[in-house]
Amino acid sequence: MAPRIVLLHATPVAMAPIQAAFAELWPEAETVNLLDDGLSLDRAREPGAISEGMIERFVRFGRYGHDMGADGILITCSAFGPAIDRLSAAVPVPVLKPNEAMFREAIARGQRIGMLATFGPSVGTMTDEFEEFVGQGDRPATLRTLLVDDAMARLRAGDAETHNRLVAARAPELGDCDAIMLAHFSTSRAAEAVRAAVGVPVLTAPHAAVARMRALVAGRG
Repeated sequence: MAPRIVLLHATPVAMAPIQAAFAELWPEAETVNLLDDGLSLDRAREPGAISEGMIERFVRFGRYGHDMGADGILITCSAFGPAIDRLSAAVPVPVLKPNEAMFREAIARGQRIGMLATFGPSVGTMTDEFEEFVGQGDRPATLRTLLVDDAMARLRAGDAETHNRLVAARAPELGDCDAIMLAHFSTSRAAEAVRAAVGVPVLTAPHAAVARMRALVAGRG
């Protein structure tokens, strides 16, 4: 039987990129999409640390995904780090943060890592996760993040072309980095435009996450 991977989405703009990555890298997997776009709307109203109420709400969301028979749970929104940690401790299947695999790949490229983000509330949690990940290994690395104003609003309005152009326009500011990460699953749409604007490796989260989840599920078999 094909492994069932439940995808937890907090915004619809993250759905297409991860589905494309699964189709390319792991078409045998059975993916199930759960969307609560109220999560990202309400998280945007909490610009600081994520609240306990939001964490509990996210864990309930994830437990529902596990109850569907998930062999693994992949979160596609990067603004819920502490809640993902809580969910991981609450269910007996692999739970993967959206950017963990991309961080691993970026640090393998060098010490100076840049990141282009489009959703402000995620920057703090992603920075904490990056520093924690670096601290667990033996490769030193620093992260420099640029927040691309208005790109997310344009994408949510259906204007992916302007979103991609705005993200790519900021990329040269990180041209001295060893690698540039596109922070969110939704931002991966801009990969081609960003690669055209800089001469350093540009990493996206969806493909790295699918490869990592496949390895985690295989390791449980």
